[in-house]
Amino acid sequence: MTDTTDDESTQAEPGREAGQDLSELNTVLGHAYRGEISRETTWRSRLDQTTTWSVTVMAAILTWAFSSPDNPHYIVLIGVLAIGMFLLIEARRYRDYDVYRARVRLLQQNFLATTLDPSQRGEHGDWRTELGDDYRRPTLKITLLEAIANRLRRIYFALLTVLCLAWLFRVTAFAPGESLPDAAAIASVPGAVVVGLVGTFYAGVLVLAFWPREREAKEEFRETEAGDWKESE
Repeated sequence: MTDTTDDESTQAEPGREAGQDLSELNTVLGHAYRGEISRETTWRSRLDQTTTWSVTVMAAILTWAFSSPDNPHYIVLIGVLAIGMFLLIEARRYRDYDVYRARVRLLQQNFLATTLDPSQRGEHGDWRTELGDDYRRPTLKITLLEAIANRLRRIYFALLTVLCLAWLFRVTAFAPGESLPDAAAIASVPGAVVVGLVGTFYAGVLVLAFWPREREAKEEFRETEAGDWKESE
């Protein structure tokens, strides 16, 4: 009777032998790296699509708001809410994007960097175990709060600032004889309440964007001081 235990074990876990053979492992890691780069690029393009829609909507709202003095100023505040919605969508996409970027950085730091410079050890001693666990149980690496803060600092704080300044100018420019609280009124809502709500919202945005916190996401680019990078002669 033929013993098929070894054959069945090999068929059930073909990756075990590949992981022990250095040449096969390098081939697998090369394909894995290209696949993760492709996924990262796909999610990066999705982030750009959300930003493009945000800028397009903001431009359309500002164009309409300033096209006539009869158009209500609160349309700009509606634009603020729309940009906030896009911010949440992009933050959720950024969390997915960070999953693949983290894998790419793990391979770059520990495989590619060590291959190019064998004198330096990898950033993580157990990086193969870490990467294998992530393939078995994919998990989000950063919180939604950190993702929102990241996208605010990158692009959305600038967009929201433009909308805030546009709203202030829209309220005061078409009502020169009124004070800001009076001109900012919306229907039966007093202008002081509207100004207070807008101020509170932007104060929260500032705190959320720039409050110091420990970064969980993989680094993107590291700024170096002048002279740190020297050309080889």
